[in-house]
Amino acid sequence: MASPTPEFARYCCELLHAAGPCVARRMFGGYGISTDGLTLALLVDLGPGERLWLKANGDSQGRFEAAGCERFIYHAKNKPVHLNYYSAPDEAMESPALMAPWARLALQAALTARQAQAAKKPGAVKKGPARGTP
Repeated sequence: MASPTPEFARYCCELLHAAGPCVARRMFGGYGISTDGLTLALLVDLGPGERLWLKANGDSQGRFEAAGCERFIYHAKNKPVHLNYYSAPDEAMESPALMAPWARLALQAALTARQAQAAKKPGAVKKGPARGTP
């Protein structure tokens, strides 16, 4: 598998600008794209060529699937590993305006993941009923 090019990484950062200023960093033979420390996309070539994969979650997964996007699946120890990333819709790859709603979905999924991680940390404040309420 070939590694995505730096030019493709820069182009994807331009496409995702609706989510905020993006930075592409090399990782695992591809790139991670983040804004404000949140990883919202990956650039990986899983065989058919370099591709932009957007972060998803339970709330957005159906939208990606309805748009015909592929789920990010790789094989480790001869078993498929599914990540919560989906290929960007082909038409969204044409302009930042077409990518904007998808970039915002990916950013929301990254924010939700960060909040879930913070809630799992020891000493995290759990939200519940206010004191003095039944």
